[in-house]
Amino acid sequence: MDSPSILFVNRVFPPDKGATGRCVRDVAERMAAMGWRVTVVADGSGPSVAPPGVTVCRAGWGRSSKAGAMSGDVRATTRGYLAAALRLIHRALRLPRHDVVVTMTDPPLLVCAGPLIAARHAAASLHWSQDVFPALLPVLGVHLPDPLMRMVERASARALRRQDAVVAIGRCMAGRLAAVGVPAERITVLPNWPDPDIRPVPRAENPFRQAHGLGDRFTVAYSGNMGLAHPMDAVLDAAALLARSDPAIAILLIGDGRRRAAVAEAVERRGLRNVRLLPLQPSDRLAESLSAADLHLATMDPRAEGLLVPSKVAGALAAGRPCLFLGPAGSDAAALLDGCGQRLAPDDAAGLAAAIRRYAGDPALCAAQGERALSVAAAWDAAAAARRFAALADGLRRRTPLGVPVLPGRSLPHA
Repeated sequence: MDSPSILFVNRVFPPDKGATGRCVRDVAERMAAMGWRVTVVADGSGPSVAPPGVTVCRAGWGRSSKAGAMSGDVRATTRGYLAAALRLIHRALRLPRHDVVVTMTDPPLLVCAGPLIAARHAAASLHWSQDVFPALLPVLGVHLPDPLMRMVERASARALRRQDAVVAIGRCMAGRLAAVGVPAERITVLPNWPDPDIRPVPRAENPFRQAHGLGDRFTVAYSGNMGLAHPMDAVLDAAALLARSDPAIAILLIGDGRRRAAVAEAVERRGLRNVRLLPLQPSDRLAESLSAADLHLATMDPRAEGLLVPSKVAGALAAGRPCLFLGPAGSDAAALLDGCGQRLAPDDAAGLAAAIRRYAGDPALCAAQGERALSVAAAWDAAAAARRFAALADGLRRRTPLGVPVLPGRSLPHA
């Protein structure tokens, strides 16, 4: 009997940058170990770090074809994402058939191609929603003309309703998906998990702290994407308050994104000597860089509630560190922080500065919440997520009749 097979379609895959690629890698590796035949279609033409049993097919055009994702030119970004989507679809349609086809949200609106690719493979269609588009576009600074926005909204909603199953990474996101007409019984909530490489590194032994001369200074870190959905004004205002009252507290801003240049300019203009900007760290240094902080920060624009879930919180908890989250109270990120952090209003700079002072002055609080953070992170890891994902895919496979591709043209070979 042939092994069950699954095809993931996503713009990035390691070593490309991008959290969605890491999520695909973690699930693909573990499903392959369970006996699945796993294929990943990613953009670019460079080498891939493929786990055993996983086949990565590149769609061409450069190493990872970032599609203008880091550009401030919205039109260039949109054109790049559209071109990447067309390349991915073209490649996926020409592969041997698979039992289950999984599309993701990188590039945006790839969901619209999921039913088409699945039909070509005579497969079940599963959409793994890491973000909700097009609703997230205005938060990211992309403002489509109203007629075009309405057309894209209708197309996206129609494609979501045609999926055999939709995975949401949070309960708030599941509510957003249900609101556009996805039947509740087709929605599975499967949160993202921390990178398996993240673990606590003892303060005294941490080479990252040593390399950056942090010594015994209490250190606060924001680590990850500085995108338009992650406001930084309150963080910078709190840093300014702390520069006057508690200059010994070190604040690290680690990462990249469309806000980074503005953040760097503000740090320089305001003379924030207590703030250091560092580049995004490679995955093999994440354990060290995240553990270098005594306390972590994460932010989210309230308009993005249910449209995304910031991964920074889970990473901080996996490093055994408490986290302060500036974002909506009802969000999934806020719910993670029971006993291992605090939720503040997105614009509460004074409250943020006061909270940082409280943690800096109470090592016992940091230690206790760090232990709780590890417990929360350990309750949901890549292995547990992969088992849930495989069970969902297997159920879809068994309910979907095997047959020939339904689209005209060349028949697909069976591997």
